[in-house]
Amino acid sequence: MRKKTILGLAALAGIGAVAAVLLAEKTSAPDRTAAPASPVERTGSRSADSRFAGLPSREGLSRQHGDPFGVSRAPAPRAAAAVSAQAAPQAPPVLTAPPMPYRVAGQLVRDGVPQVVLARDDRVLIVREGQILDGGYRVDSITPSGVTLVYTALDARETLPFSSALPAPRALAGAPAANEPGAAAEQPARLRWEGPKQVQAGSNFNVALKITSRQLVRGSPVQLSFDAKLLEPVAVRAGDFFADGSFTYRVNPGGSIFVGAFGNGAVAADAEFLVVTFKPIRAGGVAELKISSMVLQGAAGNFVLHEPVAAFRTSITQ
Repeated sequence: MRKKTILGLAALAGIGAVAAVLLAEKTSAPDRTAAPASPVERTGSRSADSRFAGLPSREGLSRQHGDPFGVSRAPAPRAAAAVSAQAAPQAPPVLTAPPMPYRVAGQLVRDGVPQVVLARDDRVLIVREGQILDGGYRVDSITPSGVTLVYTALDARETLPFSSALPAPRALAGAPAANEPGAAAEQPARLRWEGPKQVQAGSNFNVALKITSRQLVRGSPVQLSFDAKLLEPVAVRAGDFFADGSFTYRVNPGGSIFVGAFGNGAVAADAEFLVVTFKPIRAGGVAELKISSMVLQGAAGNFVLHEPVAAFRTSITQ
């Protein structure tokens, strides 16, 4: 009996010790809901990991959110504007007519139809409304103030004004101006060449174009033609008839000379119109100089008729 009593007391003492230990652990354990677990506690046991199972899941490092170095990949505003400008469709270039190759050299009236004398390079042209010209141009209209040419490819028009000093033209068949000599009996002007009949190769010589007219002659655009294989132009100058006027010329090495000579208007009596100096290139041939086109203009803007002009010829010797 005594033995059973001792065993019972021992069992009670053991139960009490166990209860004391459990009570001590409960009172000394930290409040795990008040503070996050330390890294050691997170990895120390399976029970510690289970405490975080209720937290929301996070994506792994396999998906990148943004630049790890903090640099934005968005294009700069200016770069974006440049890209937009490049992406925008470009407007087609605006086509324009080429520079006008023609200029006004005079005006006249034939059979009641106004016409204009145009010069291009070394050529002289007498044109009328509707006429087609080289270079894709057409004479659109002729008015008292100027001539309008249209570049047909683009339907672009350009007006070439007449000089303010150039009076309105008169008809060829009309009566001469009252202040012009020879009004009672109008006669065509006469032109002739004056120069040596024979020249020596390598030695320069002069050829003069002379004019006689009972009407006042103000000036003229002239186109001359020569044999470029036999003659080389050295100089071109105005004759005495245009000593106080304006004189321009252009030499085409291919064999032509364009001359524009204008003065105040005077009566000519075998006066020098122009003088050309040539150098014969080689012997054994006959060189020729002739007028390809010519328009004599009177002081009142009228067209002065002239007789046909014979070509000048000279033999070249050694």
